[in-house]
Amino acid sequence: MVYLSLWQFHRLDDRKAFNREVTERSSQSVVDVSTLDVSDATAVQWRPAGAKGTYLADEQVLIVNRSQGGMAGMNVLTPLLLDDGRAIIINRGFISLNSTPPPAPTGVVKVVGVLRSTEGRTTGQAREASGELAEFFRLDIARLQEQIEPELLNVALVAEVSEPADSSTLLPVSPPELSEGSHLSYAIQWLIFATAVIVGWVLAVRKSIANRAQSVPSV
Repeated sequence: MVYLSLWQFHRLDDRKAFNREVTERSSQSVVDVSTLDVSDATAVQWRPAGAKGTYLADEQVLIVNRSQGGMAGMNVLTPLLLDDGRAIIINRGFISLNSTPPPAPTGVVKVVGVLRSTEGRTTGQAREASGELAEFFRLDIARLQEQIEPELLNVALVAEVSEPADSSTLLPVSPPELSEGSHLSYAIQWLIFATAVIVGWVLAVRKSIANRAQSVPSV
């Protein structure tokens, strides 16, 4: 129980560090993603960035099994071809399950949003099949690169503003919740449980000793 309490304290520290990282990077000024060093995606994720190019509409894919605001749905991802010949995955937004993915704006598009790194496979999550897919379980940039011809940047851009404007059926992807969660309360609960066990054990031993003392015949 003490170990579980310490584990929750460690998770609380990790959560605080994550919140600080998101808050600090989100406050930075918008930078043109084509000029940004994105070799280490984790070092630049959560910071504001802009991109200018043309959408590769034929390469649009969906990230399934997403939920937002209590509604199940999908994220619509479309690569944006940049002037230097590379492309960046744009998470254009969230749609409900009964919605049809809207086509991307045509012509030159300017997008401002937040950078995100690729997503790893979580425990129990299915692996993507081989071949060209239209639906994915997660934002796996390396897997997307297998079916998209231009070189993809090592980050994706979660769109917040688009010029020209994107479809109104797309909802902005919700930002991460910057709370400390229930880790502190869980840690305290485990300490209370551990204390209760110790106190209970002491009382049980004392009662056992007293019972034995009463059962010993007097000389």
